[in-house]
Amino acid sequence: MSVRFVIDPIEFVNNASVHRDKIALRELMRLRDVLFSDEGALNYQIRGHVDSNGRPSLKVSIKGDVSLICQRCLNSLVHEVAIENDLYLAKNNAEFDRVNENNSIDAILAVPELDVIDLIEEEIILSLPISPSHGDNQCDPYQSGLNKSSVDNASQSTNPFLALAVLKKTN
Repeated sequence: MSVRFVIDPIEFVNNASVHRDKIALRELMRLRDVLFSDEGALNYQIRGHVDSNGRPSLKVSIKGDVSLICQRCLNSLVHEVAIENDLYLAKNNAEFDRVNENNSIDAILAVPELDVIDLIEEEIILSLPISPSHGDNQCDPYQSGLNKSSVDNASQSTNPFLALAVLKKTN
Protein backbone atom coordinates (compact mmCIF):
# COMPACT_ATOMS: atom_id res chain seq x y z
CA MET A 1 0.00 0.00 0.00
CA SER A 2 1.30 3.44 -0.88
CA VAL A 3 1.89 6.26 1.58
CA ARG A 4 -1.29 8.13 2.49
CA PHE A 5 -1.46 11.81 1.52
CA VAL A 6 -2.76 13.85 4.46
CA ILE A 7 -3.41 17.61 4.34
CA ASP A 8 -4.64 20.38 6.58
CA PRO A 9 -7.39 21.57 4.21
CA ILE A 10 -7.51 25.18 5.44
CA GLU A 11 -3.75 25.54 5.04
CA PHE A 12 -4.03 23.81 1.65
CA VAL A 13 -6.56 26.46 0.55
CA ASN A 14 -4.57 29.36 2.03
CA ASN A 15 -1.51 28.26 0.05
CA ALA A 16 -3.60 27.61 -3.09
CA SER A 17 -1.92 24.22 -3.21
CA VAL A 18 -2.43 21.63 -5.92
CA HIS A 19 -1.73 17.91 -5.69
CA ARG A 20 -2.14 15.41 -8.51
CA ASP A 21 -1.36 11.74 -8.53
CA LYS A 22 -2.51 8.31 -9.64
CA ILE A 23 -4.10 5.80 -7.27
CA ALA A 24 -4.24 2.06 -7.93
CA LEU A 25 -7.76 0.63 -7.61
CA ARG A 26 -6.47 -2.20 -5.42
CA GLU A 27 -5.64 0.39 -2.75
CA LEU A 28 -9.24 1.55 -2.43
CA MET A 29 -10.57 -1.08 -0.02
CA ARG A 30 -14.21 0.08 0.21
CA LEU A 31 -14.47 0.48 -3.56
CA ARG A 32 -13.13 -3.03 -4.24
CA ASP A 33 -16.40 -4.55 -2.99
CA VAL A 34 -18.30 -3.25 -6.04
CA LEU A 35 -15.60 -3.84 -8.64
CA PHE A 36 -15.44 -6.76 -11.07
CA SER A 37 -11.67 -6.29 -11.14
CA ASP A 38 -9.35 -4.08 -9.10
CA GLU A 39 -6.83 -3.79 -11.93
CA GLY A 40 -5.99 -0.32 -13.15
CA ALA A 41 -5.68 3.14 -11.66
CA LEU A 42 -7.41 6.49 -11.53
CA ASN A 43 -5.87 9.93 -11.95
CA TYR A 44 -6.88 12.59 -9.46
CA GLN A 45 -6.18 16.21 -8.67
CA ILE A 46 -7.09 18.23 -5.61
CA ARG A 47 -6.76 22.00 -5.61
CA GLY A 48 -7.32 24.42 -2.75
CA HIS A 49 -9.04 27.68 -3.65
CA VAL A 50 -11.48 30.32 -2.43
CA ASP A 51 -14.74 30.15 -4.40
CA SER A 52 -16.62 33.09 -5.89
CA ASN A 53 -18.50 33.59 -2.59
CA GLY A 54 -15.27 33.78 -0.59
CA ARG A 55 -15.61 30.29 0.88
CA PRO A 56 -12.62 27.97 1.29
CA SER A 57 -13.07 24.99 -1.03
CA LEU A 58 -11.32 21.99 -2.48
CA LYS A 59 -11.70 21.31 -6.19
CA VAL A 60 -11.57 17.53 -6.69
CA SER A 61 -11.08 15.98 -10.14
CA ILE A 62 -10.97 12.23 -10.73
CA LYS A 63 -10.69 10.52 -14.11
CA GLY A 64 -10.34 6.96 -15.34
CA ASP A 65 -12.22 3.72 -15.87
CA VAL A 66 -13.38 1.13 -13.38
CA SER A 67 -14.73 -2.34 -14.05
CA LEU A 68 -18.04 -2.75 -12.23
CA ILE A 69 -20.24 -5.84 -11.93
CA CYS A 70 -23.24 -5.72 -14.26
CA GLN A 71 -26.33 -6.50 -12.19
CA ARG A 72 -27.99 -8.25 -15.13
CA CYS A 73 -25.33 -10.64 -16.40
CA LEU A 74 -22.74 -10.43 -13.58
CA ASN A 75 -19.97 -9.78 -16.10
CA SER A 76 -17.61 -6.83 -16.34
CA LEU A 77 -19.06 -3.42 -17.11
CA VAL A 78 -16.59 -0.64 -17.89
CA HIS A 79 -17.68 2.57 -16.21
CA GLU A 80 -16.01 5.91 -16.92
CA VAL A 81 -15.26 7.96 -13.82
CA ALA A 82 -15.22 11.69 -14.61
CA ILE A 83 -15.72 13.66 -11.41
CA GLU A 84 -15.37 17.43 -11.07
CA ASN A 85 -16.57 18.53 -7.65
CA ASP A 86 -16.16 21.59 -5.42
CA LEU A 87 -16.23 20.77 -1.72
CA TYR A 88 -16.87 23.64 0.65
CA LEU A 89 -14.82 23.44 3.86
CA ALA A 90 -17.01 23.96 6.92
CA LYS A 91 -15.02 25.16 9.94
CA ASN A 92 -17.26 23.51 12.57
CA ASN A 93 -20.29 21.23 12.96
CA ALA A 94 -22.78 24.11 13.16
CA GLU A 95 -21.54 25.58 9.87
CA PHE A 96 -21.51 22.10 8.32
CA ASP A 97 -25.15 21.51 9.31
CA ARG A 98 -26.18 24.94 8.00
CA VAL A 99 -24.45 24.41 4.65
CA ASN A 100 -25.78 20.87 4.28
CA GLU A 101 -29.35 22.22 4.35
CA ASN A 102 -28.62 23.70 0.93
CA ASN A 103 -28.58 20.71 -1.43
CA SER A 104 -26.69 22.63 -4.11
CA ILE A 105 -23.49 22.83 -2.03
CA ASP A 106 -21.30 19.85 -1.17
CA ALA A 107 -19.49 20.34 2.12
CA ILE A 108 -17.01 18.50 4.28
CA LEU A 109 -15.77 19.31 7.75
CA ALA A 110 -12.33 20.96 7.69
CA VAL A 111 -10.56 18.51 10.00
CA PRO A 112 -6.87 19.25 10.74
CA GLU A 113 -5.72 16.02 9.06
CA LEU A 114 -7.71 15.12 5.97
CA ASP A 115 -6.71 11.88 4.23
CA VAL A 116 -6.95 12.72 0.53
CA ILE A 117 -7.11 9.07 -0.56
CA ASP A 118 -10.14 8.50 1.69
CA LEU A 119 -11.74 11.63 0.24
CA ILE A 120 -11.06 10.45 -3.32
CA GLU A 121 -12.51 7.01 -2.56
CA GLU A 122 -15.64 8.56 -1.02
CA GLU A 123 -16.20 10.77 -4.07
CA ILE A 124 -15.86 7.77 -6.40
CA ILE A 125 -18.29 5.65 -4.38
CA LEU A 126 -20.85 8.48 -4.30
CA SER A 127 -20.61 8.86 -8.09
CA LEU A 128 -21.28 5.21 -8.97
CA PRO A 129 -24.64 4.07 -10.31
CA ILE A 130 -26.87 2.33 -7.78
CA SER A 131 -27.46 -0.67 -10.04
CA PRO A 132 -24.86 -0.77 -12.81
CA SER A 133 -25.90 -2.68 -15.91
CA HIS A 134 -25.22 -2.91 -19.60
CA GLY A 135 -27.70 -1.27 -21.94
CA ASP A 136 -30.74 -3.09 -23.29
CA ASN A 137 -29.80 -6.17 -25.34
CA GLN A 138 -26.10 -5.79 -24.49
CA CYS A 139 -25.94 -8.43 -21.78
CA ASP A 140 -25.22 -11.99 -22.72
CA PRO A 141 -26.03 -14.24 -19.78
CA TYR A 142 -24.20 -17.08 -21.54
CA GLN A 143 -20.86 -15.23 -21.85
CA SER A 144 -19.58 -16.76 -18.66
CA GLY A 145 -19.50 -20.23 -20.19
CA LEU A 146 -23.09 -21.31 -19.62
CA ASN A 147 -24.50 -23.59 -22.27
CA LYS A 148 -27.88 -22.19 -23.34
CA SER A 149 -29.25 -25.55 -24.44
CA SER A 150 -28.45 -27.26 -21.13
CA VAL A 151 -30.13 -24.44 -19.18
CA ASP A 152 -33.17 -24.52 -21.49
CA ASN A 153 -33.46 -28.32 -21.21
CA ALA A 154 -33.22 -28.19 -17.43
CA SER A 155 -35.78 -25.38 -17.16
CA GLN A 156 -38.32 -27.41 -19.18
CA SER A 157 -37.98 -30.30 -16.74
CA THR A 158 -40.63 -31.01 -14.12
CA ASN A 159 -38.15 -30.19 -11.35
CA PRO A 160 -37.76 -26.39 -11.15
CA PHE A 161 -34.52 -26.73 -9.21
CA LEU A 162 -32.81 -28.70 -11.97
CA ALA A 163 -32.11 -25.49 -13.94
CA LEU A 164 -30.55 -24.03 -10.83
CA ALA A 165 -28.37 -27.13 -10.39
CA VAL A 166 -27.14 -26.81 -14.00
CA LEU A 167 -26.27 -23.16 -13.45
CA LYS A 168 -24.53 -24.00 -10.20
CA LYS A 169 -22.39 -26.71 -11.83
CA THR A 170 -21.26 -24.42 -14.66
CA ASN A 171 -20.05 -21.76 -12.24
